[in-house]
Amino acid sequence: MDAESIRTLAVVGAIALGTIFPAISIGWIGSTALKAIGRNPESASKVQTMAILAIAFAEAIAIYALVVSLIVKFVV
Repeated sequence: MDAESIRTLAVVGAIALGTIFPAISIGWIGSTALKAIGRNPESASKVQTMAILAIAFAEAIAIYALVVSLIVKFVV
């Protein structure tokens, strides 16, 4: 294997892991928020705000993985 192949595999791995785990966490956050709203509908606005904030943080991890993979592809 040459260096270009290893670099390509590193980029693919970074993108794959960087999108799979945030996707799982976003699904888990959404389902947990819906369960909480189902149990206590009066707290829907608070739960919704916290869920949106948590989803944004989980999505930031995917964006970091994209940035790292682009750095590996074009800079290293």
